[in-house]
Amino acid sequence: MVAVEVVTVTDRLRDGYDVVVSGGGAAGLSGALMLARARRSVAVIDAGAPRNAPAEGVHGLLARDGIPPAELLERGRAEVRAYGGHVVSGEVGAVARDDGRPARTGFEVTLADGRSVRARRLLVASGLVDELPDVPGLRDRWGRDVVHCPYCHGWEIRDRAIGVLATGPLSVHQALLFRQWSDNVTFFSHTMPPPAGEDAEQLAARGIRVVDGEVASLEIADDRLVGVRLGDGTMVGREALVVSPRMVARAGFLAALGLRPAAHPSGAGEHIPSDAAGRTDVPGVWVAGNVTDLAAQVGGAAAAGAAAAAQINADLVAEEIRQAVAARRDPFSPESEARVCELVTGTRRHGL
Repeated sequence: MVAVEVVTVTDRLRDGYDVVVSGGGAAGLSGALMLARARRSVAVIDAGAPRNAPAEGVHGLLARDGIPPAELLERGRAEVRAYGGHVVSGEVGAVARDDGRPARTGFEVTLADGRSVRARRLLVASGLVDELPDVPGLRDRWGRDVVHCPYCHGWEIRDRAIGVLATGPLSVHQALLFRQWSDNVTFFSHTMPPPAGEDAEQLAARGIRVVDGEVASLEIADDRLVGVRLGDGTMVGREALVVSPRMVARAGFLAALGLRPAAHPSGAGEHIPSDAAGRTDVPGVWVAGNVTDLAAQVGGAAAAGAAAAAQINADLVAEEIRQAVAARRDPFSPESEARVCELVTGTRRHGL
């Protein structure tokens, strides 16, 4: 077994890093861990507002099923720091090209509190915001007995009376999926037209009752959901409610680079498009996790962060090779001077 050299670091931002990671969730920390192990200087800027904070546990994550989200992230931060990476509390406010670097290959990252830091590359793993239906009492139950993902929460609400609140194009699909976990599923058309055609046929075939009319509020007793109240006063008993939030990438700070959220093909919200490796249309910027993949669970987000990090390291290696070759050919070229600067600051580039 190879011993890990533990490097003691502080989390005060330095002037510059090989990579700055925006977002300290599973994707961001996994990417930072991979980069730190590749001996890259890396800083994770984390606003401390993970999407899954209301949930009691992370599910479907091999060897860590049920682990509280906060504990998982704390373990991840400790692992990144053990390899010399920095995890800094803060929120990225804006990103611009760094005119101070040769060929403008880097970025200047400005935090909401005014601090700034330079980065050669960016990994954006800032996640998304769930825009929930405007139903009184719903937000307070989010992540508890108001849920959205059957693979995250289906086992926990199995065999209960489940309601599905129609809010978008995926709602019928949700109802048919949750039928796998309970034979007592009711579909509330809410503000959407009642299901018709094939949708109505499939719901009926699976024994899913359809209730027309707008849902006015949730009924809570002893800190648990007991029903859904319609606008006409009718109360339908339910023990869990499924919603389909509109999911929007947290990526407004990328606008100055010309990188803006786009409509997701599923119709479920907006994301930052990328290729399979997380590379965006802006050179030097990668994305991972829910900011680009709205459906990614924790395991998938972590894997995407690691994969993007490997691509970022390869991109940096290629740049350093080009600089080294140029320096060998012309010791007085701009590329040569850039390479010398990299070498002179080398002891600062690994978190020391």
